Amino acid sequence: MKIYEELVERGLIAQVTSEDEIKELVNNGKATFYIGFDPTADSLHVGHFMALCLMKRLQMAGNKPIALVGGGTGMIGDPTGRTELRSMMTTEQIDHNCECFKKQMSRFIEFGEGKAMMVNNADWLRDLNYIEFIRDIGSQFSVNKMLAAECYKQRLERGLNFLEFNYMLMQSYDFYMLFQKYGCNMQFGGDDQWSNMLGGTELIRKKLGKDAHAMTITLLLNSEGKKMGKTAKGAVWLDPEKTSPYDFYQYWRNVDDADVIKCIKMLTFIPLEEIRPMESWEGAELNKAKEILAYHLTELVHGKEEADKADAAAKAIFMQGTTENMPESEITAEDFTDGRINLQTLLVKAGLATSKTDGRRAIEQGGVTVNGEKVTDVYADYAVEDFGDEFVIKKGKKNFRKIILK
Repeated sequence: MKIYEELVERGLIAQVTSEDEIKELVNNGKATFYIGFDPTADSLHVGHFMALCLMKRLQMAGNKPIALVGGGTGMIGDPTGRTELRSMMTTEQIDHNCECFKKQMSRFIEFGEGKAMMVNNADWLRDLNYIEFIRDIGSQFSVNKMLAAECYKQRLERGLNFLEFNYMLMQSYDFYMLFQKYGCNMQFGGDDQWSNMLGGTELIRKKLGKDAHAMTITLLLNSEGKKMGKTAKGAVWLDPEKTSPYDFYQYWRNVDDADVIKCIKMLTFIPLEEIRPMESWEGAELNKAKEILAYHLTELVHGKEEADKADAAAKAIFMQGTTENMPESEITAEDFTDGRINLQTLLVKAGLATSKTDGRRAIEQGGVTVNGEKVTDVYADYAVEDFGDEFVIKKGKKNFRKIILK
């Protein structure tokens, strides 16, 4: 099976322009394509995962990826899917985040001469002359058409400021510049980016003539991939300092039954002929599928050693009740007040709650145990001497932490 047909069967393609031409380029390794990443944090998260896996698949098929980090667009912020203005970052924060992205992307795609490239749109956006840009690029866009785009319609009722209104022009200009500078002939993005992406394709053809070939493909990143980026306790990061390999493994181990085969298709590199029989799995077999998903993705992001440890820890905890390889969180004497520390604070320190309020709610709902005993007292606290032996907190059915007093 050729790569384009494989992408379709894996459920990755949502919409395309000029499908026959796209198929010819992709299947013959002639595509130089880009996917954009706005550096809103110093780590990628699982919402970016599908795009990274796609880049890897296409590079393996001989195509050339361009990872475009938004050092310029990040100063504006994409209004798509947002109900309010994104908080502003300094150029120093943005540049730092861009560097972090490249390190993480290197686990998925191979950078180097003739291979993948990382490009920063700050190179052409930060020093733009506004008057020249509006005359040259802004004149190519219809305001009526822009306001009809779904990404803006969703914000008009709540308020869309002029800064964000420029985002479509910026993203379209990115494709225009990549086309000219690097021969980029294709762009990929989430289905929520369709209007912005079409803007780039149309800009190239208006500025460079109808014979200029620029292709657009969108993926199911909004409805399927981007929702993967959030859990009850916040984003699931690819940085092990933010989300431990064990927690990363557990995130995928706990996906809904209805999503597990879909995730295996979209995100793993397991051959389709091995996945097809799984589509009929039910009950206990779906638990096996979740373990397969969790292991493969943890290995992809964190390496085989960490995947083995996370898998062993999960099985030891749930099947044998042991604490070997259980994820740990450290506390120090400074975390105590008058020699005691409350459970709400411990839940936050352990990364099992986003705030004390979140921790209190979990306790009230009966979802917290300490050393095997359910705790329902929201004011429960513990003395320094209580941490002499093993101190294990469990939230819900599968989230454990061993607390270590340093």
